[in-house]
Amino acid sequence: MGIVLDEVRWGMIGCGAVTERKSAPAFNKIEQSRLVAVMGRDARKAADYAARHGVPRWYADAEALMTDPGVNAIYVATPPSSHAEYAVLALQAGKPVYVEKPMACRYAECQAMNQAASAAGLPLFVAYYRRALPYFLQVKALLDAAAIGTVLAVNVRLVQSPRPADRNPSSLPWRVNPAVAGGGYFFDLACHSLDLLDFLLGAIVDAQGCAENRGGLYPAEDTVAASFKFASGALGTGFWTFAATDASRSDSVEILGTSGTIRFSTFAFTPIELETPTGTQRYLPPNPENIQFHLIAAIVAELRGQGRSPSNGTSAARTNWVMDCITGIGHESRFAGLG
Repeated sequence: MGIVLDEVRWGMIGCGAVTERKSAPAFNKIEQSRLVAVMGRDARKAADYAARHGVPRWYADAEALMTDPGVNAIYVATPPSSHAEYAVLALQAGKPVYVEKPMACRYAECQAMNQAASAAGLPLFVAYYRRALPYFLQVKALLDAAAIGTVLAVNVRLVQSPRPADRNPSSLPWRVNPAVAGGGYFFDLACHSLDLLDFLLGAIVDAQGCAENRGGLYPAEDTVAASFKFASGALGTGFWTFAATDASRSDSVEILGTSGTIRFSTFAFTPIELETPTGTQRYLPPNPENIQFHLIAAIVAELRGQGRSPSNGTSAARTNWVMDCITGIGHESRFAGLG
């Protein structure tokens, strides 16, 4: 892409909880990177956010932020239903974009975002920050070193209980509103696991599954089972439910190879276990204070012509394609050349 910035001056659209600790503080901790403006539809909240975080300017209008001459990169931190709209507008305004995950509600929206990036000649990044965390880079290093031989299969399991807010039908979280989130917690959380598998094992080229609402608490799916195949020929299965009891909670990923097994978690950051005929080794690299720090640093480096981000619009779109296939939303399950 034809852009090299001396300093990355971020404008952030959305002032929600994800930005308080996970992302926004990291922008000012990276060399030649600053958060210079924020936007929220509620002017009072936007002003309060700017004051609390020491951000010089705030807006209640997205277009005003995008056209601010002091802003040269946009971070879209809104719910998924508005990702495509804001990303396309920002790209058309001549500014590279970093968008929260999942990339959008549907794969077709991801395609439109990537087409806009290509037309503008600008990069598009997505907040799949696990690709840059030392914990998961340790797993990748083991796989790249063939510590378990040839990968045969992977199994993902995430079992959670309903959150208190899920039981209040008059005020449900946006994450279980399909019109806003694309689906339920599967779209919000399983996207991390599926994108991570893409990073670790390569593209998933065939996927199918079943998605149901078994708990009856909200309109989105709460239980999903899937099977999938990687371009390498390795196979995968996954199970996600958000309607179980606390006693049933689990968070595990197991990668089985011809000479060993790697076990780790997507969210709990339990010790990574490498089990081979010679014994078991454990690893637990630390996380940064701001969980998106390493990915944002990689994005800043790419925007300054000094590196490459491991997460972009092309890789992130593949994850949306897989989720659409698993839930049966508008796609054939066979790989159709996602890049």
